[in-house]
Amino acid sequence: MQSANALTEGSIPKKIIMFALPLFWGNLFQQLYNMADSLIVGNFLGKSSLAAVTSTGSLIFLLVGFFNGTAMGAGVIIARYFGAKDYKKVKIAVHTDIAFGLLCGVVMTVVGLVFAPQILRLMSTPDNVFNESVWYIRVYFCGSIAVVLYNVCTGILQAVGDSKHPLYYLIFSSIVNVILDIIFNGVLKLGVGYAALATIISQFLSVILCMRRLIMTQDVYQVNLKEIRFDVLILKQIISIGLPSGLQNSIISIANVVIQSNVNSFGDDAMAGCGAYWKIEGFGFLPITCFAMAMTTFIGQNLGARQYDRAKKGAAFGILCSTTLAEVIGIVIYIFIPQLIRLFNNDPKVVEFGSIHAHTVCLFYFLLAFSHTVAGILRGAGKSIVPMYVMLAVWCVFRIAYVTSITHFLPGIKPVLAAYPITWSISGIIFLIYFFKADWLHSFEKTQEA
Repeated sequence: MQSANALTEGSIPKKIIMFALPLFWGNLFQQLYNMADSLIVGNFLGKSSLAAVTSTGSLIFLLVGFFNGTAMGAGVIIARYFGAKDYKKVKIAVHTDIAFGLLCGVVMTVVGLVFAPQILRLMSTPDNVFNESVWYIRVYFCGSIAVVLYNVCTGILQAVGDSKHPLYYLIFSSIVNVILDIIFNGVLKLGVGYAALATIISQFLSVILCMRRLIMTQDVYQVNLKEIRFDVLILKQIISIGLPSGLQNSIISIANVVIQSNVNSFGDDAMAGCGAYWKIEGFGFLPITCFAMAMTTFIGQNLGARQYDRAKKGAAFGILCSTTLAEVIGIVIYIFIPQLIRLFNNDPKVVEFGSIHAHTVCLFYFLLAFSHTVAGILRGAGKSIVPMYVMLAVWCVFRIAYVTSITHFLPGIKPVLAAYPITWSISGIIFLIYFFKADWLHSFEKTQEA
């Protein structure tokens, strides 16, 4: 059964592209239904409500990114054992992963509900949007289990080379989300909390479909509900690889929360404009995300099978594709950003702030793509702690220090937003040096010997 999904044989470009394409379409639909909240809220409820929804993105990713990044470690472990044809451990890892996802979902619900207001205050969220932001956040985190379990289940499928079924489920949930958004706020105008409710409902439906697939399959990764439990040894491996990835996501989010706080200080026009841009930016990140994810699975499977030359060639191909596609998309966004911002809100000040943001950062997407793709490669090789250290030093400590200091010397929002391309450049140089100098190819073999 492995031959259908294995990335350890056949044409390298074809295998990577055929695996990455469903990830691309899946991420595209995820961006569409994430953007649906903002489009409908911005057009039907006004720019204050739009600011309330879009300004919570950094906080949501701070928590969701940590738990999803941690769970990502399971995907690497499953991919390795699948590539090595150790199907007994594949099964143990799958059930441990689901148990871990359930625990993470509960913890994230509690943390989100309790601490969201305090964090929003620390982010200097204006009083005129604060209550709506808290409402949106709390409703969203009531569905944390669905958010985490969806990523766990799709991570399992992707780890064994199946990126198609997660795409089908995501398309379905995206359509449901948009329909509910239109009903709740386009027709009934119930408020931003119902935009979050639409997202939660669609996430639960996608989880049901994913779990059904895992339970009904006859393949080696079949799930038996009675076997969902922690295996201590596998859990340690998952955490050792996943925790650095989770911390990396949170580290990035902490710095972005600081930047969001500075953006908030410019008022709700800046919040709405930059928030709309961040929604659009998600589309620019699509090739970055899908190739980084594809690289993690491809490298994990091939190093598990000890096909080192194939892993090296695949890594080079993934880097070339992701950086090229990201830059093309960045140029398109740079040109058409005023028209794209107007899809969210026609206010001239909102359009101005969104355009300033885009013109500051989007021509540097290739740098971001390179960093994320190399990070995906290193995660697949079991070196997830390296990207964590790089992100901690550059995308958190340096980025926060830069933003905190630059506001004392240069006025306006543009110097604040310049933190992104500056830190992308620095991390890109570090990753480039590590990629060519370090022996990441034999890391799996060394951990097995240890």
